[in-house]
Amino acid sequence: MDKITKYGDIRKEDRKMNYSFNSRVRYSETGEDGRLTLPGILNYFQDCCTFHAESIGLGGDVLKARNRAWVLSSWQVVVDEYAKMGTEIKIMTVPYEFKGFMGMRNFVIEDTEGKKLAWANSNWTHLDISMGLPARLTPADTDNYVLGEKMEMDYVPRKIKLPEDMIAQEAFTVQKHHLDTNHHVNNCQYVCMAEDFLPESFKIYQMRAEYKMQAKLGDVICPKVKTETDKVVVSLDNIEGKAYAIVEFLKKEGDI
Repeated sequence: MDKITKYGDIRKEDRKMNYSFNSRVRYSETGEDGRLTLPGILNYFQDCCTFHAESIGLGGDVLKARNRAWVLSSWQVVVDEYAKMGTEIKIMTVPYEFKGFMGMRNFVIEDTEGKKLAWANSNWTHLDISMGLPARLTPADTDNYVLGEKMEMDYVPRKIKLPEDMIAQEAFTVQKHHLDTNHHVNNCQYVCMAEDFLPESFKIYQMRAEYKMQAKLGDVICPKVKTETDKVVVSLDNIEGKAYAIVEFLKKEGDI
């Protein structure tokens, strides 16, 4: 059976519809345990869809000239195994739907044996940069993409319900290293911020992130946290208590 086909997401004959690239886990992408970190996985996924867009003539410069950008609205990321430093991996992305001003993509990371290490679902908003508002998609925005099949996975709701009795944490200010080319906090940086509130032994199996507002340089972020045995929810708020992003971390059932 074809290595990609057995995931139930990409048929062999549909490979041309989708994008993939190969890499090797670098030391700089690993944590204290010598394995690829969750932010490392997110960066691979983000790079993959960026490379894909560039390869079909809809990259950042083209979007900027049209006064448009794709902004991530939500992640659902599942990690079955964090690859060791030096592991050769393949990163794949499958856009599977456009609707209104939204685009949806799946992602997979596999090793050279075809073992699925991590996978994800993502929802993206097509944005008018100058207005800061969603922009309805046109054929010029989507025709270069050929949609694949939606991947089989246990999908969960995009929106994250905040638990009661969240505990406020010390506020901090957005710094230059948090920003991306859109001049606001990069989606992965919110996850890094939220990870700082995890218990020491908490091994992430699933991460969900819901992005609600764009934080910019100098904005103050006021975190609040709720920690349970198998779940941690972090809301990264502005000074008025409105969330920039909400991040939920889950342990794998049975993990200590």
